[in-house]
Amino acid sequence: MTQRPVLVVLFDGVQSLDVTGPVEVFAGAAQLGAVPPYPIRTASLDGAPVRTQSGLRLAADTSLADAEPPHTLLVPGGDGTRTPDPRLIDWLRVHAPRAERLVSVCTGAVLLAEAGLLDGRRVTTHWAFCDHLARDHPAVEVDPDPIFVRDGNLATSAGVTAGIDLALALVEEDLGRDTALTIARHLVVFLRRPGNQAQFSAQLAAQTARREPLREVQQFITEHPAADLSVESLAARARLSPRHFARAFQAETGTTPGRYVDRVRLEHARRLLEDTADGVQEVARAAGYGTPEAMRRAFVKALGTAPAEYRRRFHAPHVPSH
Repeated sequence: MTQRPVLVVLFDGVQSLDVTGPVEVFAGAAQLGAVPPYPIRTASLDGAPVRTQSGLRLAADTSLADAEPPHTLLVPGGDGTRTPDPRLIDWLRVHAPRAERLVSVCTGAVLLAEAGLLDGRRVTTHWAFCDHLARDHPAVEVDPDPIFVRDGNLATSAGVTAGIDLALALVEEDLGRDTALTIARHLVVFLRRPGNQAQFSAQLAAQTARREPLREVQQFITEHPAADLSVESLAARARLSPRHFARAFQAETGTTPGRYVDRVRLEHARRLLEDTADGVQEVARAAGYGTPEAMRRAFVKALGTAPAEYRRRFHAPHVPSH
């Protein structure tokens, strides 16, 4: 397995979750194989421990001067980005371009901008600092809406927990959706939040049924969203009466069959809009909506946006793996 070493920059006043959130995601991948895909190191200017903005102390593995060039350089944010040590900016200016992938969380983008690394790039940061970043660095294209933005080998994210979303997206790109989903489930988070839209993931929103017939029904729904998924049809598949099936399904999954079907269909439509070039009518049919209008109503109700607008904002071009 290809290893992609991760180096996390530490400094006084760093936001602890900007560090630990992505680190837990990358570290989670190590539990799924014999070789850790993401060897992780932390580094501060002098190799000394740092105090986070909440008062926690974090120990660095090494100094920035002694750190090996990483595949992924992760620059977190926090109050310490407001008056950064000039030595940190100088180090980023020289060494950050050597990383194959440059990642910032929250106001870590401010440090990269101060180092002159974001000019001409599309980025995001914490919503409260987007205007500040755009005003102080007019050569940077600041998008205040998405929770993370990819621009070539540069990836920037919004505040705090958005770093987890970005890290999961990077794992999905590197190692596949199944690996990212497994890590997300262990962390009890969503596989991918759609920018500033509502969170939605059918696989994580419901519990897995204990009884085999109900688990098989859940799997069937996920794999066949365009099928007849009425309570009567699903009950027959589970060899139960519709009334008994509906009660048992809700008792074991925490949601009704109808709501679960709605979530699966929306999730499937989202993935097709994000990952394929299929037309809206084709997506609606494949996701079980029947008509584009039915799908539009579902998207507006759940996500606050129409399918076409959702695709415009979140369609991801193919990025070759390294």
